Amino acid sequence: MKKFVANMKQMLSDDRYNTISSKRVVTFICVLLMCVGFISNTFFGLPVAEHIYSSITYVVCTGLGITGIEKFSKP
Repeated sequence: MKKFVANMKQMLSDDRYNTISSKRVVTFICVLLMCVGFISNTFFGLPVAEHIYSSITYVVCTGLGITGIEKFSKP
């Protein structure tokens, strides 16, 4: 369990300052919400409003894009 927590902290931490990045946390939560919405729609037949799913998708794409750009930019 300690290794899992350490891996999650490393995944969500910023490379420059070695602190938890809020952008990565928000993106990770939105990815989890997308997965829950997809699974509930596919297997349980619970409809998810298209505009809500699209909004979460935009947040994930923006978060991943900004995190990727930060990886290659100078400090």
